[in-house]
Amino acid sequence: MIQRIDVSSRFSEVAVFNGVAYLAGQVPTDASQDAYRQTQQVLGEIDRFLEKANSDKSRILMATVYLANMGDYAEMNRAWDEWVAPNQAPPRAAIEARLADPNWKVEIVVTAAVNG
Repeated sequence: MIQRIDVSSRFSEVAVFNGVAYLAGQVPTDASQDAYRQTQQVLGEIDRFLEKANSDKSRILMATVYLANMGDYAEMNRAWDEWVAPNQAPPRAAIEARLADPNWKVEIVVTAAVNG
């Protein structure tokens, strides 16, 4: 059975199937901030949705980071390094991409194992 969390008419924030949570791309809640703060916001959203899916950041299986400008890579990494679970850093890719809102500097997609 597929469980969907925070479903809108367009998409679900999370789908859980066979013990894996698939999160939609998470974006900043305040796009006026710099790359570091936007990344902190996105990681906070990831924490929130992982909790709703009965998971947490130590159970992330894969992360994909989309940056509007690779010049923000160091600031994104600074926020990521402060956030990632100790000794549990997941496989990750970072890609430069044009994001849906030109004010967004970062969008992150993760998949994670769920508890139990």
